Amino acid sequence: MNSTTPAVRPQPLMDAGTWTLLLLLGLIWGGSFFFAKVAVAEVPPATLVLLRLGLAALALHLFLAGRHGLYPIFAARWREFAVMGLFNNALPHMMIFTGQTQIGAGLAAILNATTPIFTVLIANRLTEDEKMTPAKIAGCLLGFAGTVVLIGPSALAPLAGGTDGPPLWAVLLPLAAAASYGLAGTYGKRFRDIPPPVTATGQLTASTILMLPVALTLDTPWSLPVPSAGALACVLALALVSTAFAYILFFRIMAQAGATNTSLVTLLVPPSAILAGVVLLGEQISLSAAAGMVLVLAGLVVLDGRLFRR
Repeated sequence: MNSTTPAVRPQPLMDAGTWTLLLLLGLIWGGSFFFAKVAVAEVPPATLVLLRLGLAALALHLFLAGRHGLYPIFAARWREFAVMGLFNNALPHMMIFTGQTQIGAGLAAILNATTPIFTVLIANRLTEDEKMTPAKIAGCLLGFAGTVVLIGPSALAPLAGGTDGPPLWAVLLPLAAAASYGLAGTYGKRFRDIPPPVTATGQLTASTILMLPVALTLDTPWSLPVPSAGALACVLALALVSTAFAYILFFRIMAQAGATNTSLVTLLVPPSAILAGVVLLGEQISLSAAAGMVLVLAGLVVLDGRLFRR
């Protein structure tokens, strides 16, 4: 081999241990929609977002204990962390939790699974190194077909004066959250030179600061009744398990298996959320929702591309 030719690094292999961690992460993030559905029945969305982000940020600060240059990096780049925290935490969580006041955990998770599709579209527009390919176009078309099936006539009924199905705004909010995640994914490239746990802690800290005046203004939390033990347990699970621990797990998987393999978790979240909703909340998934999920997941498989390359 010519010594000047860079070696091509093979895609890291997924061993049984890594697959176990990936499945665990899918269950945790799928469970977050269940936790949110229970908690938001007693805790207003803005306050729930503040508690989730604030407790998770505190846990990660304790976990890092200032390592990896956390505080000097945050002081130097707090503006970038604020933008990332806005689009990757504050806005999407607020939209998903508000939507979940009217829709089930399973449907919210399926709608949120369109995140990679929005990421592809936004990256094609805003970057030079991630342009559209035929596979990406096909994946996006499948994904949006699934979204149309998910929204369906029942969700559009309120526009025609009908009463069937959830309000249209409740269905559109998780889609808007997915677009926000897509924008954050593209913006997040500028943090490549920062240790991932520092990026996670920095964005959660910034988004907590952003949400504090919003929650205080909208909800006046001091005037709210004390939530039940079940709701408080779900708030803690959202913050400590589905956010703080999930980030630590996510970065461990990424270090072992690479970013592409880690992205497979997107395929595992909706089934986990649907299972939790059906078993624990008694939710029912309609035929159109199931068909829409199949189309969305098919779009994600096409976007990933590895199945067809093999």
